[in-house]
Amino acid sequence: MQNNWSLSRRLVVGAAVWSLILLLITATLLTVLNRNQALQLLHDEVDATLLTLTRAVDIDDKGVTVARNFAPSDERFVRPLSGRYWIVARLNADQSVEGYLNSNSVWDWNIPWDEFPIQETTEQLGQTVYQTVTGPDNEPVRLGSKAVVLPGLREPVLLVSGVDRRPTDKITRNFLITLTVAMSILAIGLTAAMAVLVRVGLRPLSRIEQDVSAIRAGDKEKIDESYPIEVAPLAHELNKLLDHNKNVVDRARTHVGNLAHALKTPIAVLMNEAQGDDEFSQLVRRQTDMLSQNVQHYLKRAQAAARAEIMGTRTEVAPAIDDLTRLLNRLFEEKGLSVAPGYLDESLCFRGERQDLDEMLGNLLENACKFAKLKVRATAEKTDNGEVAIHVDDDGPGLTPSEREEALKRGVRLDETAPGTGLGLSIVTDLAELYSGRFELHDSPLGGLRATLILPLAHSK
Repeated sequence: MQNNWSLSRRLVVGAAVWSLILLLITATLLTVLNRNQALQLLHDEVDATLLTLTRAVDIDDKGVTVARNFAPSDERFVRPLSGRYWIVARLNADQSVEGYLNSNSVWDWNIPWDEFPIQETTEQLGQTVYQTVTGPDNEPVRLGSKAVVLPGLREPVLLVSGVDRRPTDKITRNFLITLTVAMSILAIGLTAAMAVLVRVGLRPLSRIEQDVSAIRAGDKEKIDESYPIEVAPLAHELNKLLDHNKNVVDRARTHVGNLAHALKTPIAVLMNEAQGDDEFSQLVRRQTDMLSQNVQHYLKRAQAAARAEIMGTRTEVAPAIDDLTRLLNRLFEEKGLSVAPGYLDESLCFRGERQDLDEMLGNLLENACKFAKLKVRATAEKTDNGEVAIHVDDDGPGLTPSEREEALKRGVRLDETAPGTGLGLSIVTDLAELYSGRFELHDSPLGGLRATLILPLAHSK
């Protein structure tokens, strides 16, 4: 499936996706680091309490005791359900708890000894084993357990310290929320910045598009080469292509002209040699005359095709119509015709050669003058599709729809009494098509025939 995304969209979307991935990875790493750091702070507090308990625990006649002078002195160990706890438990040989001492903060907690890692702790004497359990106030408590062996005891003593995790977890959540908001703002800012940078970076391509459009409209002959170093070679190659295209067209024109001169002489010789009245001479004259007409037709078409390929040509429509109507008005003055321009948009320009426009308009106006009674009008306007529409109206007899279709065929003459070869409308159609235009016949507001020529529009300078 073809991907028609623009370059700017591809760059922005690609950069945005990769930025989002990197931001997510960064946010995840920062969150994990923050959580581990917070957990490490809890462990440091637990370890400090266990170290104090290790120094404070002793044995007397009643068993294991904790010297109050050396016990952890934080007032939170005295306040019930404060979130700071310690427990000292004496273990039996089967690792069951024989008895224990605890801080006042434990209060009435039913200590879940089954959840404590007693076996793991006793296997790692002097090492702290951490876990999270539900505390006496139904809060998450981070516990640290350590087994120590006291002199005179065969079984180790279990030391336990706990810290409420809720304050630390709240700080971690707040950090995550703040980080998410910050990363979101950063992602939006980066995406907006990349969109602006891509637009600015691709602006030279838009300039090239405008230059090419200006060349097609006839406003420029070449592309300006004042572009960044990455785009300048493209502009240079496009200018070379334009020069090559012009050279090819010039050579084609030369060959067409040479061909025309080369064919004139043999055709003239054949015409001169077939001056007799016999049937063969008449046949040769007819065929030679047809050959001459076809040669002229296709030579004109080839010349027009070569001109149509040239970029940058433009012709003002109003002056062309004024000149032709003035000329035909004098030629058909004896017939009593009024040949004049109607409404003309002075800003309209045809994207093509003046001689081709004169060829098309001349054929249409001359044809209208042959069949008009009193009036022939030529108007020009801009269509809704951004094209040039030139209308040639007459007040003659007009044509039926079927006759209009026949009239567009090459060499067809609906009125044999009128002079001509019947190639005029066909030439107009061919020339219009060479410029990606079209030619149409309709009923005229003057009562006769309207010939409409629709051609590409060139921007006015």
